[in-house]
Amino acid sequence: MFPSFKVVRPALTRRGLDCIGAIMRNRKLGEGLKSLIVGRARDLSDRRLSHKVSLVAVLAWVGLGADGLSSSCYGPEEAYRALGSHPALSVLVALACVVTIAVICASYRQIIDLFPSGGGGYLVASKLLSPTAGVVSGSALLVDYVLTITISVASGADALFSVLPADWLAWRLPFACVGVGCLTLINLRGVRESVLLWAPVFFVFVGTHALAILLAIVGHGGEMPAIAAQIVADAGKAKVELGWLGVLALLLKAYSMGAGTYTGIEAVSNGLPILREPRAETGKRTMNYMGVSLAVTVFGLMLAYLIYGVQPVEGKTLNAVLFERITAGWPGRWGAWFTGLSMVGATALLFVAAQAGFIDGPRVLANMALDRWFPTRFASLSDRFVTQNGILLMGGAALIAMLATRGAVGLLVVLYSINVFITFCLSQLGMVRHWWQVRGKDRAWKRKLGINGVGLGLSSFILVSLCVVKFDEGGWVTLVVTGALIAVAFAVKRHYGMALRDLTRLEGLVAAAEAAVDGMGRTATKGRTAIVLVNGFNGLGLHTFLGIPRIFPGTFGHFVFLQVGVLDAGSFKGTRELERLRTETFAGTQRYADFARQHGFTAEATIEISHDLLGTIESMSEALMKRHPDAVIFGGQLAFEHETVWTRWLHNYAVFALQRIFCRQGVPFVIV
Repeated sequence: MFPSFKVVRPALTRRGLDCIGAIMRNRKLGEGLKSLIVGRARDLSDRRLSHKVSLVAVLAWVGLGADGLSSSCYGPEEAYRALGSHPALSVLVALACVVTIAVICASYRQIIDLFPSGGGGYLVASKLLSPTAGVVSGSALLVDYVLTITISVASGADALFSVLPADWLAWRLPFACVGVGCLTLINLRGVRESVLLWAPVFFVFVGTHALAILLAIVGHGGEMPAIAAQIVADAGKAKVELGWLGVLALLLKAYSMGAGTYTGIEAVSNGLPILREPRAETGKRTMNYMGVSLAVTVFGLMLAYLIYGVQPVEGKTLNAVLFERITAGWPGRWGAWFTGLSMVGATALLFVAAQAGFIDGPRVLANMALDRWFPTRFASLSDRFVTQNGILLMGGAALIAMLATRGAVGLLVVLYSINVFITFCLSQLGMVRHWWQVRGKDRAWKRKLGINGVGLGLSSFILVSLCVVKFDEGGWVTLVVTGALIAVAFAVKRHYGMALRDLTRLEGLVAAAEAAVDGMGRTATKGRTAIVLVNGFNGLGLHTFLGIPRIFPGTFGHFVFLQVGVLDAGSFKGTRELERLRTETFAGTQRYADFARQHGFTAEATIEISHDLLGTIESMSEALMKRHPDAVIFGGQLAFEHETVWTRWLHNYAVFALQRIFCRQGVPFVIV
């Protein structure tokens, strides 16, 4: 019915050769620009690849811990402002903040122990509560990480423009937008590269702020009794004006308004997969660095505000006002230079803090994509072994949020904090449930349950307070956006579920293949070579293979089954996972070859492991075509009765892209 056909390669005219040459030059130019901006592709065969892309504890403190430490640039300020005419009460709020930081850090250390390969809010809620709780936590985290980028860059711009001339303020928003764009490009190069770039300026912040706090407290050590008396007097004055309930309400309001102080603590447990082995120990060491540095900085700043009687100044952050007061008596320009350096360091730290959004946000998105809550393309890795699609999405969404809020830090803190504590609550609730379930197996379950229980209580209180107090001031926006994202996740999951149900109709072929007995085949037939693209031993691959002799009877006698084991965020976690992927990929492909031999054909299997599906298939096919010039390539494709933008977005349609590639080369490609 279908006669044998021969590949005819048309003769190329001079104009055709010129066109091909131009295309190749443009392609090389594009690759050169990409290498310059993003970096050269990493070598998967490099045995030190995992070592090169992972972070030791100190670098993790820079890349992940900066998210927590940077909150000292706006969290203490929001709490101090909320006290209004009773600033002396800030010491009580600062003590409550220190206790909260200690409790949350301790509870997340337990999460790291329980999930040593990565225990972000999405995974914890999914495994310890339910998949529904997981998608709520994951969606909240995604919005949170977008806002992490936005608020960090916006607050960094505020810090920098606090020491610049007032007439430069008009450039603050454009500067913040450019900052988001630059961070996006930097992160496309890789996590380790982006962190190393910021490490020196991170330690500038740590050094200048530590020195300022030390000067403020040690320099006024003799005044501490007077400050203590002022606190008592202010508390008595507040009691007279507000009553004890009013004082308690004021303290609770200031405490909840400073909730931004704790927002980066979960970043370490989310980012465990990029830490150096042993990951759990590296993660806990990083958590210690972050917790101690954050607690000391927050308490020191709030005490320094009180010592110097800092008051808000238009166009300046409280930290900038404080540093100006501390250095006011310094000779010459030394005070101005130190304040400027400190604010530049704060700006740099806040930009580093945005790294947490670019590191952990795409990772959460990738984990949810692997579970089919979001398009699977978000789990793909670039040739720099970063989740490129996720980074671009986070950067684009952060830019939109920056423009929508005009970089208003006060509003962003509210939006940001609510989502953080949604995740905190679900993670702590999951841990409390876990310790209760294993109470007969773990001797220390009471202590561990107590730690997570206190964390759950504090997180729940702050979440409810923020939602009630700030609902009308913008809190509703983040709840609506998060709810919409959850709805999208369920819609995506439903679509993938329907597609999977349709594909299960082909799984009977797998059962039939597994029931086949060695030696049942006929004598091998001679004929042309068919290169069959497969992806795991499944019904779709078997349907493609069985369709070839049915459509082209007596034409093909030799089959080459080609599969690329695609590296994604789920499989690229170290050398052990890479070897497992290689073994599983070869085993599945070899089963096709065995099945073909049982049906009277000669067959072979060939595989590669790569992040680049199309490029690897193209290069492997070119090598096979040299050995088998008469070969025809076959690929199976899931086709929808009603194709829409939605289906095109959720499925990669790689086979159609390959058909176009091979068509330009004159290589026959058949889609089944």
